[in-house]
Amino acid sequence: MAVAYVSRSQKKVLHKVVLLPIFIFLGLSSLSCAARQPPASRQKLQVHKHLKRLNKTPVKSIQSPDGDMIDCVHISHQPAFDHPFLKDHKIQMRPNYHPEGLYDENRRVSNERENTIKQLWHVSGTCPEDTIPIRRTKEDDVLRASSVKRYGKKKHTSVTPITPNSADPGLDNESGHQHAIAYVEGDKYYGAKATMNVWEPKIQQPNEFSLSQIWILGGSFGEDLNSIEAGWQVSPDLYGDNNTRLFTYWTSDAYQATGCYNLLCSGFIQINNNIAMGASISPVSAFRNSQYDISILIWKDQKEGNWWMQFGNGYVLGYWPSFLFSYLADSASMIEWGGEVVNSEPDGQHTSTQMGSGRFPEEGFGKASYFRNIQVVDKENQLRSPKDIGTFTEQANCYDVQTGSNSDWGHYFYYGGPGRNPNCP
Repeated sequence: MAVAYVSRSQKKVLHKVVLLPIFIFLGLSSLSCAARQPPASRQKLQVHKHLKRLNKTPVKSIQSPDGDMIDCVHISHQPAFDHPFLKDHKIQMRPNYHPEGLYDENRRVSNERENTIKQLWHVSGTCPEDTIPIRRTKEDDVLRASSVKRYGKKKHTSVTPITPNSADPGLDNESGHQHAIAYVEGDKYYGAKATMNVWEPKIQQPNEFSLSQIWILGGSFGEDLNSIEAGWQVSPDLYGDNNTRLFTYWTSDAYQATGCYNLLCSGFIQINNNIAMGASISPVSAFRNSQYDISILIWKDQKEGNWWMQFGNGYVLGYWPSFLFSYLADSASMIEWGGEVVNSEPDGQHTSTQMGSGRFPEEGFGKASYFRNIQVVDKENQLRSPKDIGTFTEQANCYDVQTGSNSDWGHYFYYGGPGRNPNCP
């Protein structure tokens, strides 16, 4: 039998001819497999990618008694620096200016006010210098959200309170959010401060929440609202439990695409290694018993333009860079203090989710929730008493607010309520 001779060059050609259809077939097969991939698998892939973005490699991890894992992440590796505008950002390790105030924070007034609040994870350890504590996001946390993209964000309908002076209050009630707030407007504000007692309100539905916070607002209540928010909240949907937690939030477009809770997106730059955003606060106030409160101060560093946050008397937590905002790049036009709940109207009735302590304001100290020593920061960087304080609530029979003032608490108010009751069906 004659043997055909095949040259080296012919071998290369044959090799390519044989392999090319194989590669095409494999490529088509993989595309077809991706197309056939079930939605659950695609979602899981998206969730894992998102978790990888959020959960930075820690220097150290601390197991909290409440089940949280706190990761000590190097300060330069925090989520803020995923933002393209912050790639070469030099961290501002301290504010240029700190507001000078009316009230001496070291003044001892009552035993209740001397009670100190800590975060639960502190009992298990501390984060080293040059790191920040970040609550680790779990797969279940993301899966509870309406989508991976919306995880850590308020719903677009979650607009801040529309005050009687600015619009029809009934418009906001349609969003399912209800409020009991005090507010000031009509001036330029460069920050705000308040001390609020901390409770653990009962939440009826997992998709509802109850919070107490400060709002720093700029712009209109339409599509361009700028808001910086901080306080305490109970949110089973966001955290997977009913613990009371410290939180922050920001948006520059009325909760549409920008901003998030805590450190769940690029934005807030944390410098403090003691306090974890979204971590549990302990202990909390008890009815007719010890009252525990926290102080929150948010102010604008008018030299650098950044908005800073302080928790308690000594914990400067970090700042929101001014470029995140449009209106707040200059100043705020409204400040609000108070409570907010989601009313999803389960079974066609008003929710029984509590605001604050779940008691009405007239019950007073030891029973109702309060904000005391509420102040604003003026253009001279001075903390001062607010003028012409207004109040707002959609349904006073469900949640209410009552203001007052004295030499000890300055301007204060009690707020909150039980939600559904005989007068709030």
